[in-house]
Amino acid sequence: MADTKNMTDNERKLEAEGEMDYDYAEDILLFKVKDREYDFSMEFQNMVVDVDKEQFIVGIQIFDASKFLKMGKEHLRKITNWQFKAKLQDNEFRIDLYYQVVVRNKTVNNNIYPIIVQQDMGLPSPQTVSTI
Repeated sequence: MADTKNMTDNERKLEAEGEMDYDYAEDILLFKVKDREYDFSMEFQNMVVDVDKEQFIVGIQIFDASKFLKMGKEHLRKITNWQFKAKLQDNEFRIDLYYQVVVRNKTVNNNIYPIIVQQDMGLPSPQTVSTI
């Protein structure tokens, strides 16, 4: 397991283009960094977070997404812009999600921060920002 002590001074950052997919039938929302493969996954209550070999968060799958985000399934199909930020700092793991959807022909901003806060993940201190 990685030693995260004294690593906050050496913050690493990954900013990359992303991809998004919504499975209407299964109500699963996926955000991922383009062209990065995951090495392992971590499961939380209703989501899975993918981590690559460099210890960056490269994907998020949200199960029962419409319930979790309190947004109709038909609107989740119409996400126009999104960004997720993942960060480990002071042994706290955090993912923030920002997205826009079209509701009745109007763009609505939705900022969910944080969607995950977890203590003592044992990962080094990477920060990921993925946007579409």
